[in-house]
Amino acid sequence: MVKDKFLETRIESLKREFKKTFGNAKGIQIFNAPGRVNIIGEHTDYNGGYVLPIAINLSILAAAKKTKDKKIYLKSKNFSRKFAASLDKIKYDEKKDWANYPLSIAWVLKEEGVELCGAGVVFEGNIPVASGLSSSAAIEVLTMKTLLELSGKTIEKGKIPILCRKAENEFIGVKSGIMDQFIITFGKKNNALFLNCDTLAHRLIPFHNIKDKVIIIGNTKIKRALAKSAYNKRLLECNEGLNILREYIKRKNIRNLSSIKKEDFEKYKNNLPPVIARRCEHVIYENNRVKEAVESLEKGNMDKLGKLMIESHNSLKELYEVSCKELDFMVEAFLKSDGVYGARMTGAGFGGCAIALVERKAQEEIIRRVRKKYREKTGIRGEFYICRISDGVQKL
Repeated sequence: MVKDKFLETRIESLKREFKKTFGNAKGIQIFNAPGRVNIIGEHTDYNGGYVLPIAINLSILAAAKKTKDKKIYLKSKNFSRKFAASLDKIKYDEKKDWANYPLSIAWVLKEEGVELCGAGVVFEGNIPVASGLSSSAAIEVLTMKTLLELSGKTIEKGKIPILCRKAENEFIGVKSGIMDQFIITFGKKNNALFLNCDTLAHRLIPFHNIKDKVIIIGNTKIKRALAKSAYNKRLLECNEGLNILREYIKRKNIRNLSSIKKEDFEKYKNNLPPVIARRCEHVIYENNRVKEAVESLEKGNMDKLGKLMIESHNSLKELYEVSCKELDFMVEAFLKSDGVYGARMTGAGFGGCAIALVERKAQEEIIRRVRKKYREKTGIRGEFYICRISDGVQKL
């Protein structure tokens, strides 16, 4: 049963859209998948490191129903065009735009030998596109949940994020890590997820005293135009650093950059080219910040968590060089406001969103102040969302 009035309104509107699109809404099923923010642990996932994301109340909904043929019909309230594809002939097509993401899931399930039924699906989302809040991973996990339920099939829960990442890597062609799909699958209300992206070991970390605290998301409204190319470049730089360090650190279990200890890095970092050394330093120290953040959360030490968030942002700005002036302006405006424990960019960078951990009683004044300061500095009207820590993908 849905208790959120705003969500109920979205669902009713989605049902009307389904009826308008397919002519009959009888027997439809409703599914929901959240977006995500990462509290700390940025650009560590594809380096086999630790991350600490949460699922958020911004989400994508799907209304879906079986069809008698072997086709998948796709419509979104957020986009004008609708698409159809035969389940036996699914191929990437740039002209299909957003529909490639749900089609990638039908493709990967067929690759796994899962027999799917035909389906009519209408989506609606309020996750800002290209904001770094994982709208793409949300629609992937949501589509997998939807198609499996409609087809009466099940797979091991831990396999869902793995297959969704495979779809994005091989069908879409984006070499993403696994964090986004993992938190959208395993997220739980009022909990962060501590994930080892190498072993996929994970556990939920409760947010103590969350009633007194809130996470504010600040959208810079800067589209992440450089994020994809920079992401690929940073991946190559990290791999170069890893290969050099392996020549000096004589241990057999160095599987990835996150396997390298701080003391070993400090001993041999001067053997790295300066840019490569900065990239490696961020990843190695960021992993330690994630572990300290988990300890801080478990102890309810929000002051320490806030300081770690600030350190993370500075490292992303100065060492990994994936921030931008707008993100820096927004983080600075948050940190100059009373009632803020910490703030940082979240996501791949070069635009998108910043987050701030704040006192709940001060949230409105903080948003008012940051909105004003950010617009004065950039001329851009930023968007702000008060974030609730939500459950992962589910059938409603």
